[in-house]
Amino acid sequence: MEPGAAASGGSPLPVGGLRCLSLAYQGLLEIPYEPILQQRDSLEVLDLSYNLLDESPALLGELGRLSTLILDCNNYSAHVKFPYMPGLSTLWINKNKIGNLPTIVEEIRCKFPNIKILSMMNNEAAPSYFNGGSLPQYLDYRLYVISQLSSLEVLDDTEVQEEERALARRTYRVQRLRESNKRKKDLPH
Repeated sequence: MEPGAAASGGSPLPVGGLRCLSLAYQGLLEIPYEPILQQRDSLEVLDLSYNLLDESPALLGELGRLSTLILDCNNYSAHVKFPYMPGLSTLWINKNKIGNLPTIVEEIRCKFPNIKILSMMNNEAAPSYFNGGSLPQYLDYRLYVISQLSSLEVLDDTEVQEEERALARRTYRVQRLRESNKRKKDLPH
């Protein structure tokens, strides 16, 4: 999209100064960086939902003020590579093609160290009643994600409770100890 070209509402995009920008429902195959990066000094919320995106959004790292990134209903997998964005506090990546929970959670943990709100509903890696997951699978998913993302306040549509955070630490600390002990046992003596 060229500067001044029509956005989804048919009006031209201003050259800088936007706090929120929605490029949802555009059928985009790639992220239109030019108009987005023109807002680098002001943009706080970027919505790229309901497109056909699957590329790693590397240049979004140039958006130093971005706090909310919405990537719902695209084609992202667990192997997406995000840029380091310490200011990002909200990530919605619902209804994508994310199947590997440890991989995506590690990417989020490393690239968004101040994440407070994360929503991954309707992905294979986020089992729930709505996508065929059982209650035990859903609870385990929550505990795992909470144990890995210490700053998280809301996961999907539910606030993280302190009791849940404590249980997550206990549950996954024990698992890490078991894995560590197993590796030590497997080492040749």
